[in-house]
Parts: sequence; C-alpha cells; structure tokens
Amino acid sequence: MSTTSIVVFTRDLRVHDNPVLAAAAAADYILPLFVHDEALVATGFATGRRRRFLDECLADLDARLRERGAALIRRAGDLATEVARLAHEVDAAAVHIAADASDFAERRQRRLAEALTTRRCELVVHDAVHTVLAAGAVTPQGNDHFAVFTPYHRRWVGAFRRKIASAPRRLRLPPAVPEPEAAVAAGSESGMPGGETEARRRAHRWLSDEVDRYHTRHDDLAAERGTSRLSPYLHFGCLSALELVSEAGTRHTDGADAFVRQLAWRDFHFQVLAARPKSAHDDYRTRGDAWRDDPQALQAWQEGQTGIPVVDAGMRQLAAEGWMHNRARLVTGSFLTKTLYLDWRAGAAHFQRHLLDGDVANNQMNWQWVAGTGTDTRPNRVLNPLRQAERYDPTGDYVRRWVPELAGLDDPRDLHQPWKLGPGELRRLGYPAPIVDLEKARDRFQQNRQLGPDL
Repeated sequence: MSTTSIVVFTRDLRVHDNPVLAAAAAADYILPLFVHDEALVATGFATGRRRRFLDECLADLDARLRERGAALIRRAGDLATEVARLAHEVDAAAVHIAADASDFAERRQRRLAEALTTRRCELVVHDAVHTVLAAGAVTPQGNDHFAVFTPYHRRWVGAFRRKIASAPRRLRLPPAVPEPEAAVAAGSESGMPGGETEARRRAHRWLSDEVDRYHTRHDDLAAERGTSRLSPYLHFGCLSALELVSEAGTRHTDGADAFVRQLAWRDFHFQVLAARPKSAHDDYRTRGDAWRDDPQALQAWQEGQTGIPVVDAGMRQLAAEGWMHNRARLVTGSFLTKTLYLDWRAGAAHFQRHLLDGDVANNQMNWQWVAGTGTDTRPNRVLNPLRQAERYDPTGDYVRRWVPELAGLDDPRDLHQPWKLGPGELRRLGYPAPIVDLEKARDRFQQNRQLGPDL
C-alpha cells in the first residue's frame, strides 16, 4: 500500500540539508506545501520588501522541486486548517514540519497537532532545521538554558551535530493532486534576490574568497564584503546554518572561526527565546526602566534625521536595503535605548518591519542585549556614536554613502561632528542639528538606571 506525506515549509525554503523534506521524501508520494498564514500577514510581517523576497524564495523552491518531479503547492489562510484539509484530500499518513522557537510557532504547532488528530495523521516535528543545534541540545546544570554566551559557546563547539541531509533526487506528487502552474516572482528590488540558488552562490563565494578575512573586516562599516550578508538567506532557510558551519570549519583560519562564532550567537539567541518565549516582548532581566515617551525623537531616529551622522547612516541603510551592518545595528540600538532612553520594543518593531532578516529570536534578543535588559553581562554600557564612528568608519566613507548631504566634507572629523561647523553651515548642507546632547543623555541614562533593581 502506498503512503503519502506532506512537508510543510515554513522558513526552511531549501532542498539541500532540509531534514523535514528528507524525512517526508521517504514516503511513496510527497506533497510540498507552503501556507501564506493569515495570522502572519495580519502582523505586517509578510509585506513590502520582505514579501517580494519571500516570493522569490518560493519561486526558486518550486523550481528546485520541479527538477525532482514534484512542485510547490501554495495555499492561504490558517495553516492548521489548510494542512488538515489537504491531509484529508490526499489521505496523508504524516505531516512533517520544522520546530521553531517563537510563541507564535509553538501555538501554530499545537493547533496543527489538534487538527490532525481527527484525521489520524501523524505530526512529525523536526529539530535543528533553522539552527546548528536544537534549542535544548546543550543546557547548564540546574537550568533549562544558557543565559551567558561564553559558557554556551564552549559547550556548543564540541556538541554532537546531526548529519547533513542529502537533497532528494526524485519526488512524486500524489496522483490526485494536479500539478500547479510554475511559481513566478517579480524581479528583486533589494539587490539581494531571494532563493536557495542565489543563497548557495553567495555562500560559495563568501566561503571561497572572503571568510578568511572576516575577523579583521567585520566591524568596518564601509567594507562592502566585510560581512557575508547571508542573514536574510539564513532567516528564510534558503541556507542551512549547519552546512555553513561545517564548510567554514574546514578552513581553520581566524576569519572562519570568527564567522562560526557568529552562527553560535544565532543558536544562543534561539535557545534563550525557546526557553523564555515571553522575552520576545518582555524584559528578559528587568532593570526598572521608565522609558521616555517622545514620538518626535523616535520618528527622527526611524527616518535617519537625528543629527548624529553614523546613526543616521545606519537607519537610512536599513530603509534603502532592508539590511544593516551589524556594527551599525549596535550603534543605532544603543542610541535609541541609552541615549534617547526610548523603549527597546519600539526599535525592535521598526527593525522587524524593515529587515529582510527580521528573525524574532535574533532581532528581539539582540535588542534586549543592547538595551541592557537581556543577556549582556554589562547592561549599563553606552556606545558613544562618535567614538564608534571614529573607530569603525575612520575615513567617513560609510557616512558619505548614506548621508549624501555631508558627502562633500573631506575631513572625517567634520563629517562625524558637523554641528561643530556651526548652525549656518548645517543649514547650508541641509542637515539637522543633533536632537540630543550626548553627554547629558549619558548622564540621564545612568541616573535612571540607578533607580532600577539589582544595580
């Protein structure tokens, strides 16, 4: 008797090293499915640039499946309802899906399990699909997760890892399912086309030519190839984090080791969120902050009009590309939370709306880290944007690219502190004066944090 499995793609949009697809492919017939979940659409997550990127990922996935004899079925609505309906139509014996860390994913999985119970269809949930290690693969004694990265990383390096899953060679759709028309995506507007094909091309170039210099260039704001820019592909699962770690680990260079360490940070945040799902919205470690309410300051930060060039450059890069250099994320995040003293949740929401790699675990936990409410062991540190600019954009090329009003200033000292040229020159340049005095703002933050608990 023949068997049919459904593979539900969520953010694992690839055929290489996809344990969900590989396990489902063991059945006689396979139905590859992606559901445009109405609950996600309602949050604004799948809109604009991210929706275009997703469409490109799905079109590429469909093409890879067709090469193997299948095709991607797309539905819209409630995921549990749509999967259960198709499971009934094709008499599926099992549904395969990847585990995830967010509260949303946990609720979705529970609803799916309930919907399939009445269909007598098994739900198979696969760990370590989005990450190198599953969330609970390594734990400290007496706790369910690591709250500090360094001891986590020590355990992570030597932990057992699953075997890389081979891409299926041949797949067959159930006879009762008509093959859909091939998916077509509109052309990319981001300069970062979505899909596994593009992801693997970029990863190959990065691992062949660039990764060995990562440790010396990853903080250089102006370096076009100082970082991999693979994060959107990792978020949508066009790339396997395990494959990247395995391939980078064979190089045995300082740059490759530093790159692998960043992927360990990604796993670290995943296991924190999996253990504490509420930390996506609540302080992981409360500091008693009475965040300011200043809509005008928040808007200036969002629009890159704070009058602090390196901060404005980062925010304008985000708006233009849907991506931001990691050092700029730290600088802009510190400026919002510790200089403007505005709630980290406002910053996290803005990033989540605009970032192609807007991953709940990494976005929220990085914001908590920089705000000092998360896992940072130095919660009161303040990143001075002027010193950050001098160190990581010493020639001013990053600011010149993203703040064209200042591009004609030759001296980096003027470029990073244009207000010292005087109000008349600022007006001539068409650039705003700083919305905050950095020293006074630092004092305000320190005074407010002193009121919090355990400080």
